[in-house]
Amino acid sequence: MLLRLSKIIETPDSVAPFETSLDLHDMPFGGSCPVQEPVSAKGAVRNTAGVLLLEAELSTVLHGICDRCASEFVRGISIPVRAILTTELENEDEADEWTFLLEDDTADLDDILTTAFVLNMDSKLLCKPDCKGLCFRCGKNLNDGPCSCRPEADPRLAVLGQLLKDK
Repeated sequence: MLLRLSKIIETPDSVAPFETSLDLHDMPFGGSCPVQEPVSAKGAVRNTAGVLLLEAELSTVLHGICDRCASEFVRGISIPVRAILTTELENEDEADEWTFLLEDDTADLDDILTTAFVLNMDSKLLCKPDCKGLCFRCGKNLNDGPCSCRPEADPRLAVLGQLLKDK
């Protein structure tokens, strides 16, 4: 979606609201494509003292397999986005990833929002932030409760364990 901003570039304190959706179902993250539903984006571009500030909220539902416990999950996510839009860059080498160049006073929202979504995705897909994973000995999902494996003794104390075993 292209958003024309020529009206608000010249008018301080003006706002250009937008609402769109992105189709990222074929974008791989960690070997899978968890974004099976459209990513909805709602926000506005605001001219604040001559600076164009894009603020938006991205939301979708992830369908994936947890990288810690290998369980399938469906989890909603919401990502806040803040970016600076500019008509020219003085030094392209010093621009950060949250500064976007306008072409003919037009913002390419698909490009900006896709970039923001990718940069905010976690490197690991987890069913929940506090996922406990699997027991490395028996493979039990620790989110379902503790396993029956005995904890390994500290190898530095193995001699003491041997003394107790002999008695």
